[in-house]
Amino acid sequence: IDENHRTAQVFQHEVGADPAEDALIIEELDTAWFVSLQESGCRRFAIVSIHGHDATECWLIDLREDNPTPRIVAPREPRLRYDVEPHGDLLYIRNNADGADDFRISVAPLAEPGRENWKDVIPHRHGVMIDSFTVYARHLVRLLRENSLPTIVIRALSSGEEHAIHFEEEAYALSIDPGLEFDTDILRFVYSSMTTPDETYDYDMAARTRVLRKRQEIPSGHDPKNYVTRRLFATARDGEIVPITLLHRADFTPGGDGAPLLLYGYGAYGYALSASFNEDALSLVDRGFVYARAHIRGGTDKGWRWYEDGKLEKKQNSFWDFIDCARHLVSAGYTREGGVVAQGGSAGGLLMGAVANEAPELFAGIIASVPFVDTLNTMLRDDLPLTPPEWLEWGNPIACAEAYDRLASYSPYDNVRAQRYPPILAVAGVTDPRVTYWEPLKWVAKLRATMSGGGPVLLFTHMGAGHAGASGRFEALEDTALEYAFALACAARAFKDGRDVLAKC
Repeated sequence: IDENHRTAQVFQHEVGADPAEDALIIEELDTAWFVSLQESGCRRFAIVSIHGHDATECWLIDLREDNPTPRIVAPREPRLRYDVEPHGDLLYIRNNADGADDFRISVAPLAEPGRENWKDVIPHRHGVMIDSFTVYARHLVRLLRENSLPTIVIRALSSGEEHAIHFEEEAYALSIDPGLEFDTDILRFVYSSMTTPDETYDYDMAARTRVLRKRQEIPSGHDPKNYVTRRLFATARDGEIVPITLLHRADFTPGGDGAPLLLYGYGAYGYALSASFNEDALSLVDRGFVYARAHIRGGTDKGWRWYEDGKLEKKQNSFWDFIDCARHLVSAGYTREGGVVAQGGSAGGLLMGAVANEAPELFAGIIASVPFVDTLNTMLRDDLPLTPPEWLEWGNPIACAEAYDRLASYSPYDNVRAQRYPPILAVAGVTDPRVTYWEPLKWVAKLRATMSGGGPVLLFTHMGAGHAGASGRFEALEDTALEYAFALACAARAFKDGRDVLAKC
């Protein structure tokens, strides 16, 4: 890792030799690009991926050679993203070339892998995102996502016949473990939902049968039948349909004032929220909360267009989507206005700051962890090593007046106003290199000085933690306990149950 906190070099090391003698075989000098290294599924190649914000470049290193020379697959081009897996004399390429925003899978001769030789195997379909793919000796496996739901599709390489693995719950999460075997018919995957802990399966791709190998144990005990996972859809103000995944106890029925509700959101960098199991959330749900995740624009929950509709000049869509999801949950009877505790971190903390400014009346409280709330000033600081790579996500206010005005229109710090705010908990990390600790500190100070009522606005600063929070297991649980205690206190105030501990703050 270099001084800009990025991986930039690949070395060749001979086992037993002095590491000081390692040969540098690939180096990326552009500080906006990062280097990663992995072994191919067939174990013959090392694959070097050099990736920028919206483009990639891949190199192959033949591990059978004593002094291998890296071979480029396709030179980098603006907005061309791809990754590769060799198979015999062929190279499979997941790519977005020629407008395939949600990706296609192509194949090319391994000896001539250039883009001019790419031939489609799996065509592109708008709105159906190919998240990843794995190649085995006889099968091609791809993980799709459509309308926020994942699907595993298996293709027999000899015949081209395909089938999908089906699941019964309304919403769920899937991940594929590529494993260590290439010449196998067994696919290992992990299934979970907001009610079902992780289940690891071995799936026979030829016989189409599955065997449960492991189920996550919950030390305190857990019966999925006591909970319900639901999938709802909110209509955004511009007509887009925004998925919501939620969890509540089986004995809860929507209606009336509903229940306190924690709504989590992120909506940036193309990161899609999954409907995976969250053991911690059960602590809130067992205390009467509904727990929900809003699949807002800015992620790839509904494909690449969903991401692009929530960045740069369209960033406001992320904030409106979150607000409209909260209002939908109120109208559907899951909670009441002023009964939603909003939660988000990092870029999701920017979301928290924006919705606090735009719709404070909706929220019982807001939890903003390492929040990117001084957005405009940070994007003006090109001396910060992580700022220039971020301009493709947020815009460059130094070079573009329109980008400056746009960032100024929603940057949470710059839009704090004299109005009533809900209780807010901000969490900062002194050693955070991504969101510097002074961002949430400035935001908290300005909120306290400017708001006309409401609050309190609380700040917790990790003196020895960074962007991911505490690294120790129990310290991380203490962080969650702090946030959930705040959420419970906000709910007590909003639903007037006589335990308003926030009044003492």
